[in-house]
Amino acid sequence: MSLITPTRILVVGSGAREHALAWKLAGEPGVNEVVVAPGSDAIAREPKVRRIADIDALDGAAVTAVARSVAAELVVIGPEAPLAAGVADAVVDAGFTVFGPSAGAATIESSKAWCHEVAAAAGVRMARARAFADTERDGAIAFAYELAAIGDGVVVKADGLAAGKGVAVCETADEAERAIAALGAGGLVIEERLRGPEASVIALCDGRHAVALPISRDHKRLLEGDRGPNTGGMGAYSPLPDLPDEAAGDLVTTIHEPILAELALRGRPFRGALYAGLILTADGPVLLECNARFGDPETQAILPRLAVALGPLLLAAAAGDLPSALPRSILAAGRLPTLPGATAGIVLAAEGYPDAPRRGDEIVGLDDAATTGALIFHGGTVVDPDGTVRTNGGRVVTVVGRGADVAAARAAALDAVERIHGPGLQHRADIGLPSRASTGAGR
Repeated sequence: MSLITPTRILVVGSGAREHALAWKLAGEPGVNEVVVAPGSDAIAREPKVRRIADIDALDGAAVTAVARSVAAELVVIGPEAPLAAGVADAVVDAGFTVFGPSAGAATIESSKAWCHEVAAAAGVRMARARAFADTERDGAIAFAYELAAIGDGVVVKADGLAAGKGVAVCETADEAERAIAALGAGGLVIEERLRGPEASVIALCDGRHAVALPISRDHKRLLEGDRGPNTGGMGAYSPLPDLPDEAAGDLVTTIHEPILAELALRGRPFRGALYAGLILTADGPVLLECNARFGDPETQAILPRLAVALGPLLLAAAAGDLPSALPRSILAAGRLPTLPGATAGIVLAAEGYPDAPRRGDEIVGLDDAATTGALIFHGGTVVDPDGTVRTNGGRVVTVVGRGADVAAARAAALDAVERIHGPGLQHRADIGLPSRASTGAGR
């Protein structure tokens, strides 16, 4: 094992996930600077973090120019859209080491239909499903009626990227037909609905090997009690009472590694964070979806639990050689060691989210909230020249509490959240509490 720490790291993105990554990486020994592009004013307040604002994260040439200007030893691409747009390909072609898959490998997220195809070839169980082109809506409706007649509801998904909001969970065939009609142009996937709690298992991958981060659970619905529309995520917590961290190794063996092998066979080796969204059915875990990057808000909840430095692992994975940065015992276990305790992250969202989030509202109490010891990761804020913080996106901040167990972590997060105020800010107070049976929707 030869541990190499990247001293200058470029993080591409501007959300709370990227804030958490910058916070974690900048605090590690040997890291001199983390540059975020385009980042945000709040992320740049972290020690050893610098922002380069005027960058289009979807422009591979522009991101490459930033990597060159800061002499980045590692480039970490956060959001899914730049990955789907081939930004990782462009930066790799310029000679940089990039944690984030090629556009070809990222299709595992950008096409739900292709994810089903790959999982089936890899022998990984998913819900029964069929994909339909935009011109095949009648066939999609017929299949929805077929599933509704024999199962427990229907899930209608837009095939492409939809920022967590392209999913409709339908109790009846009539609901499914309306959901199909409401989808915009493009392909779609019709799935059987499964029941059970969901879990997120994110693994660092080097194309062949995988090692899991702590397991977490994301609350996708807008309202308490798992009601309301799907969102990008209203909060997350870790560890889980029904799927302990110790189970991650077996899940990596049965889900992540077969998918990695299948992607490699197809000439699309995956180097990055492979997110497996699972549903824990009575018959065992079933894969709902794959994402090609760190989850948001899961990342904000799981990085504070890591007991190891992240930078060397991302560098080794990006270089295709995770074993060089991990003891054999950890690689064999398939999961990274964790600190004692638990975390709970609560998202504060702008008024009007998820349909039409309002921007420009003043937010007060953030400094007071930070005095509680909670971590505050900014996802959609802007800071005026006088220091006033305003809403500038749908999910505004993620407030992460830490404690001896999930209940204590949730209480710590709520204590901090209750000190933050702004017109129309909304959050769920039940993050970390037992939920209703999950929709089994994924994103």
